[in-house]
Amino acid sequence: MNVEKRRVLILCTGNSCRSQMAEGLVNAYLGESWQAFSAGTAPSGMIHPLAVRAMAEIDIDIRDGETESVEDYRELHPDLVVTVCDSAAKNCPVWLGDEEVTHMPFDDPTKVIGSDSERISACRQVRDLMRDKLLTYLQSR
Repeated sequence: MNVEKRRVLILCTGNSCRSQMAEGLVNAYLGESWQAFSAGTAPSGMIHPLAVRAMAEIDIDIRDGETESVEDYRELHPDLVVTVCDSAAKNCPVWLGDEEVTHMPFDDPTKVIGSDSERISACRQVRDLMRDKLLTYLQSR
């Protein structure tokens, strides 16, 4: 039996860390029922190395992903849009219109100032919180 996957578009500002990790988590853990895409309202042009490292620790490879603009997804018509930062929620495009939008903010681990171990620890915390909160939310739908 071929079941069509539901689509979720995950938005943040730069599409470099949080939304990239969330996309990787959804596709790795819920890939039989959900297909995730991620984009930014102002894409940074690169995936943050801390995000790549934190995801590699749980055997999810996001290093070849690309930062994309939300405008690239005008024709996607996702079943759900999840904003993972306040800026993306505030700047969510009006063309999303009929799509259900859920705001699920997570701290930006790339803003942490400290040692390398403190910075990767912050990234791990956000990754794990996303894994718990976002995946549980999607599984309940």
